[in-house]
Amino acid sequence: MLAMSSVVTLVSVILFEFTSLARRLTSRLPGDSRRLIEARPFARGRRVRRNRAIILPMVDSTEAMSFDETQAVDRHKQKAPADVPPGIPVLEVQDLHVSYGPKRAVDGVSFTVNEGEIFGLLGPNGAGKTTTLSAIETLLQPDSGSIVLGGIDVRLNPLAAKAQMGVQLQSTGFHQRLTILEIVRLFAGLYGVSASSSELLDMLTGVGLDEEVGKRVDQLSGGQRQRLSLLIAIVHNPRLVLLDEPTGGLDPQARRQLWNRIEAMRESGRSVLLTTHSMEEAQAVCDRVAIMDHGRLLALDTPAGLIRKHKNDPRVRGVAHGRVTLDDVFIGLTGQDFRD
Repeated sequence: MLAMSSVVTLVSVILFEFTSLARRLTSRLPGDSRRLIEARPFARGRRVRRNRAIILPMVDSTEAMSFDETQAVDRHKQKAPADVPPGIPVLEVQDLHVSYGPKRAVDGVSFTVNEGEIFGLLGPNGAGKTTTLSAIETLLQPDSGSIVLGGIDVRLNPLAAKAQMGVQLQSTGFHQRLTILEIVRLFAGLYGVSASSSELLDMLTGVGLDEEVGKRVDQLSGGQRQRLSLLIAIVHNPRLVLLDEPTGGLDPQARRQLWNRIEAMRESGRSVLLTTHSMEEAQAVCDRVAIMDHGRLLALDTPAGLIRKHKNDPRVRGVAHGRVTLDDVFIGLTGQDFRD
């Protein structure tokens, strides 16, 4: 076993080499003609033809994601993702079961997310929301059930499915010694997206970070970090974006700004699946919401539809103070007990 001092030295060397490599790679994109990694070019010209799988670092530094390079990806532009046939959901989850040892974390969950829809997954702590997202993201293997993304069975072809999704996890782990411009350039290249310096600046302008391009991640506020991670999640123009409690810990101004960004994704034709503890957020931005508890789906409808269906439920009336709200419906269906 390595001594602690050797381990620390090894980690330091790895971090140094990663930073040096990242800076060398990002310096190779003065325009559209040079590729990020010359030894294994992703493309020639303006279109990327994906032919092999790569291991792509995710926003969370503790995880990694493999992407199957099977589809062509244009350089980043403000446009909708590839068309989905009318009436065909972007995401279909059917009878999903996930266990951690003897504990059943997700128990027969089924729902769909349609094209251009913001779908909210609500539930108290331990309800199974993050586990459900992790199964969709292929970060864990479900016991049974099916997950289909854009016609691709996620369990049978996870690499191709991952190429069509963008993920923002609860916490971010970007390299602290890189500037945000370097980070965006690095992730764009890893995704196989060709982008000039002006296009990278356009991306950062789109999330309100154009004046922060020279700052390191550790110099950003919480809201700025969330906007950066949101940009990384959509830099490759995915069909579906998964957001796990994207506004947790943000002040009201930053939260409202992020809502605007999420709604803009819907306007561009993307589909969004998000988890949140904020009923205000769910009612403000979600087209439909599902309420989970103890691994099961309790209710699914539009926010207004849930209120209408459950406003006379004795459990809901018992916690309401005047006019019934989505928060009352949530508490009435899941109970008032504290959750760890």
